[in-house]
Amino acid sequence: MTTDSAHPLGPRFESALAFALEHHRDDRRKGTQIPYAAHLLAVASIVLEMESSEDEAVAALLHDVIEDGGGPEAEAEIRAQFGGDVARMVRANSDSTTQPKPPWRRRKEAYIAQIPGKAPDELRVSIADKLHNARSILADHRRYGDAVFNRFAGRRDGTLWYYRSLLGAFEARRGVIGEGGGQALDELRQVVAELERRAGPGERD
Repeated sequence: MTTDSAHPLGPRFESALAFALEHHRDDRRKGTQIPYAAHLLAVASIVLEMESSEDEAVAALLHDVIEDGGGPEAEAEIRAQFGGDVARMVRANSDSTTQPKPPWRRRKEAYIAQIPGKAPDELRVSIADKLHNARSILADHRRYGDAVFNRFAGRRDGTLWYYRSLLGAFEARRGVIGEGGGQALDELRQVVAELERRAGPGERD
């Protein structure tokens, strides 16, 4: 999906970045001291490399705000500041809107079950999010081995099950995500295959 503007990023993107940085100010990537902003910027970068719209890039920056403590109040604020489409994409990429969150497995199964009904822009943001997460897990697995899975509620088997299940659900929607989305999905498949090769296949369906 290409944008009609030669300069797709403007004040809305800058405002979204400031919004996300404020919300995640004290957050770090699991098991590290890496500021959470690194993930948000990476997801936005992947979306932009798909030649997607500014709305999708804004949603990429904000994709964890509702899930990570913002809840319905943050969703309403996102809608007011950045529009209904951005709020819709962020909501679609949230596996929980309440605190405390439901059990991990239940949330992940529900997220996977919703993929067949997601809009193409929602899917592209989701694929970008999962691709960056998978890249990070693989990079840390090269350094730390299976100990990296201790950071995650699903541990080794659950984490591998989740990414394999995501791949199957995304693949069924390949026809609607565009060329850029398809390329990101191809890379996600390669990263997950390498992670499984290194760690073993884990839990099977």
